[in-house]
Order: sequence, then structure tokens, then C-alpha cells
Amino acid sequence: MTNSSSNPLAPEQEARRRAAALLARARADELSTAWEKLPIKPESNPVRGPETGLVMVRGRIGGGGAPFNLGEATVTRATVLLSSGTAGHAQSLGTDKAKVRLAAIFDALWQEEQTAAFVESEILAPVEARIQEEDRQQAEKTAATRVDFFTMVRGDD
Repeated sequence: MTNSSSNPLAPEQEARRRAAALLARARADELSTAWEKLPIKPESNPVRGPETGLVMVRGRIGGGGAPFNLGEATVTRATVLLSSGTAGHAQSLGTDKAKVRLAAIFDALWQEEQTAAFVESEILAPVEARIQEEDRQQAEKTAATRVDFFTMVRGDD
């Protein structure tokens, strides 16, 4: 994993990384709803998958120590080629092949100038807002259980 401060990505690479991450975290119903709203459905051909496999999840002891294998996670990935020649790639935790296929199509559409705004407004922005709201709610739940410790100093020492 690279450190973004020592190896910054070009703006277009960072935007593609953001889009791929949001498509991976999109729910199947969010993708299906956007697909139904799409005025012209593109023709797509599978290049790879969708296929499901396992990846090893690694962790670090104490957040910065020696790496160790935490366990395996199920991941589904797909690559599609639109009739325009644009390739789309997607991967997501779980086994929902239809979801990952749609995510790959939307990845390809995001790369095309005429459909990028649709993907941004109908999928990426709502998914990003949902994730931010879920994070905010989780932070509130966590803050409610927070315990503040303080030290009292005796005056006669």
C-alpha cells in the first residue's frame, strides 16, 4: 500500500479510485435503480466473470506492527466491454454477481464523457452521502459510550 503523501496520484487517478471504491460499496438496489433510470441501456459483453473467489485479508498488530493473515474474504469481480470499446471493472465483497456486473458497466459509463455526469449524480453522489450518514451515525453511537478519564492531584504531596 502506498502512502499518498509520498506518492501522490494524478487527479484523474484519484477520481477513478473514488469511483471504483463507491461502486464497490454501492448496494444492489442502488445500482438497479440507477440502471432503470438510464435512458439508453448500453450493450455490454463480459470479458471476465462475474466470478467469485477468496482473497486473504491482512492485518497489522497494533496498527503498525508486523503483518499477519487475518483470514479470507469472499470477493466477486467482473470486467465488461461496452459496444463503444470502453472497459469497465468492478469488484465487491460478497457473492452478488449481478451487482458486480452492473458496477462494472457503470464504471465503464463513468469513463465516457456523455454518461459520466449521470453515473456521478445517480450513483456515486447518493452512495457517498449514504456512507457519510452511516459513518456519522456510527460515530454518534460510539461517542455515547465514550468514557473520559482524568487524574486528580492531591494537594498535600
